[in-house]
Amino acid sequence: MFDVIPTAFIFFAAAAILLALPKGPARGLLLLITPIIAGVQVWNAGFGNFVQVGFFGFELELMRIDGLSRIFTMVFCLAAFLGNLYAWHVRDTVQQVAALLYAGSAIGAVLAGDMITLFFYWEGTAIASVFLIWARRTEGAYNTGMRYLIIQVASGVVLIAGVALFYRETGSIAFERMTLGSPGTWLIFMSFGVKCAFPLLHNWLQDSYPAATVTGTVILSAFTTKLAVYALARGFAGTEILIYIGTVMTLFPIFFAEIENDLRRVLAYSLNNQLGFMVVGIGIGTEMALNGTASHAFAHILYKSLLFMSVGAVLFRTGTSKASELGGLYRTMPKTAIFCLVGAASISAFPLFSGFVTKSLTLSAVAEEHRLIIWLCLVFASAGVLSHSGIKIPFFAFFAHDSGKRPKEAPTHMLWAMGITAFLCIAIGIYPAPLYAILPFEVQDAHPYTTGHVTSQLQLLLFALLAFTFLYRKGIHPPEIRAVNVDTDWTYRKAGPAVIYWLAWVVGSIYNGIIGLLAKTTTRTIRRLHNSHGPEGRMARNWPTGAMVLAIAVLLGATLLVNFLI
Repeated sequence: MFDVIPTAFIFFAAAAILLALPKGPARGLLLLITPIIAGVQVWNAGFGNFVQVGFFGFELELMRIDGLSRIFTMVFCLAAFLGNLYAWHVRDTVQQVAALLYAGSAIGAVLAGDMITLFFYWEGTAIASVFLIWARRTEGAYNTGMRYLIIQVASGVVLIAGVALFYRETGSIAFERMTLGSPGTWLIFMSFGVKCAFPLLHNWLQDSYPAATVTGTVILSAFTTKLAVYALARGFAGTEILIYIGTVMTLFPIFFAEIENDLRRVLAYSLNNQLGFMVVGIGIGTEMALNGTASHAFAHILYKSLLFMSVGAVLFRTGTSKASELGGLYRTMPKTAIFCLVGAASISAFPLFSGFVTKSLTLSAVAEEHRLIIWLCLVFASAGVLSHSGIKIPFFAFFAHDSGKRPKEAPTHMLWAMGITAFLCIAIGIYPAPLYAILPFEVQDAHPYTTGHVTSQLQLLLFALLAFTFLYRKGIHPPEIRAVNVDTDWTYRKAGPAVIYWLAWVVGSIYNGIIGLLAKTTTRTIRRLHNSHGPEGRMARNWPTGAMVLAIAVLLGATLLVNFLI
């Protein structure tokens, strides 16, 4: 039973307490204290299964802590703290409760030892997170939230269907490593893929994250997709197909991010790109590769949150995140600009920043497996990251053409949140040993600051900087213009409805034609019957007696003939 309180319940209890508190600093303190308490609990609990409960004949494990689940739980608690600090000014009860329930559900899913518990928390993240989109309270946000909710809930439906089939096949609901090869495991795999934004299943991410509130986007960026990364690492480590899926994920968002005008959408595409590195590591499946995935997820949550925070601060002060409407903001928002540059350097894997010491583990694991083509694709993707996130985000927001805007610096609490996150990005980059120490497997021979690695990475980054400068100076780089870029979501947002409307028109036209024809035929028949049998019709006239006798005789003769023949 309950040896300890499940960590997720701490967040759920805090959400209930929050509703009883008046709006103000007390709620803000509760939002900050809750993830600290949860993190301390998990850190001090040690490894093991701490909560087992019976449920309709199943033994559910609500709190399994091991090396993999602990690191994800700790970074989720850290992200919840930083996100709530960034959102200190928010007095919206809906956003505050949603943030707690969302973080609690994500942590509960990470700690789930069985797939039924995973399902409940999986759907909990979907339902709680959509309110961070709806909290913007616009018609566009409502429609986007509905699309997001449908996709996320559908992911859960596919998950529970897969679990049911998997249980029928194996008699187990344990959330452990699985092998693709049965309908159940394929359904579970596809469910994880939807939440991880696999290619062609990714559009919900770029659609929904930029549609959320300023603070909601920061919180959204930390949990949903990284929960899917954890689920894949737990259930499908070493699955070959993930290597190729992840490689595609690292490559295709680069081109969309380069032409995108909305900086929050650029970051959403960049998020998809970074997920690809993690998925490749899961597909490789070695201890080093899984360490690379876990460490990259840890660092990614921090530097991606930092970038979303800095762009969110710009949106908060200027009312826009469109690159074509920004520029020159370093004059009045210098601290935000510096923090943005730290996030940009981290995601670009500059030496002395967090991305450098975490991404190197995945690249080394790929190299050890002698997968040259995959390694080259990841290197190319790393250069693309520098272009669209390392350069584009800070350059067009703070240093490009002067937009004439002179907004105030970000609020103090936002600066504190960005400052702490930036400090962690630099600290991990300079001294990665504490992070390496909490990875799922023992880190052996991990020396990111070798001469060869530093030199090769600097060469890659400097040549990417040179290429951007050349393209920008020559006017070849895609200009920042007000436009709507078409992605594969066009198929179900535009083409799909258009086809449905056309089919509805065709079916409606055929239906109306048939109904019209039947109506005309019926009217014509009634008119003819009226003409023949009506009060003035032929059949209503008086007939002579002789004619009636003749008709009866003919009828009688016909009857006798039929009787004779039979």
